[in-house]
Amino acid sequence: MEEGPHIPYGLPRLTVEEMRARLGAMHDHLAGRRSVRSFRPDPVPLDILDEVIRIAGTAPSGAHKQPWTFCVVTDPVLRKKIRAAVEEEEYKSYSGRMSDRWLQDLEPLATNHIKPFIEEAPALIIVFRRVHEVHAETGEKHPNYYVQESCGIAVGLLLAALHEVGLAALTHTPSPMNFLAEILQRPSNERAFLNIPVGWPSNDATVPNLSRKRLDEIRVKYTDNTEI
Repeated sequence: MEEGPHIPYGLPRLTVEEMRARLGAMHDHLAGRRSVRSFRPDPVPLDILDEVIRIAGTAPSGAHKQPWTFCVVTDPVLRKKIRAAVEEEEYKSYSGRMSDRWLQDLEPLATNHIKPFIEEAPALIIVFRRVHEVHAETGEKHPNYYVQESCGIAVGLLLAALHEVGLAALTHTPSPMNFLAEILQRPSNERAFLNIPVGWPSNDATVPNLSRKRLDEIRVKYTDNTEI
């Protein structure tokens, strides 16, 4: 592949103390992010959601294909329709698709197939992964690469941006999710990746009392050919 044009790039060199301070503050901030299933109905300004999605769009992607589409749904009629379809699929999952072990692992979260947050949240951001691109004139298909990984990185930035402005979110994955493309009339090259209800937590919102794994449980160091 012919190399494209390059431009100069650099980053400010921070002191170690500055790096530690920034990362400490960032961790303390993001450690407060939780999945929320009960929302206030107050509408979220659409320009705020636009900026959040613009930040998500800065994510790296395979061959810089940017294989994502973010659909913002605030229409209450559409949200009602989506909820009905979600609960139909979720009922099948909770009633037979999920293994006993899976259901046991979900018990601390107290979830079931009833999903009122689809309608309660003032907005849904439904993320679609673009498995390929279609040339507008010829209809020729052009492949995208590492689509799943690219969309995952973009959603990570999206969630961080939402938390930055004090908005709660839930990464919701009713499976299978083909109905989302049908309801929103998305093109055939798009597949639903995540449904993310967004808004402010309701006044009586609660979240499970969970703890995250310690650093030494998720990090392995290799220094001088020695695992530490």
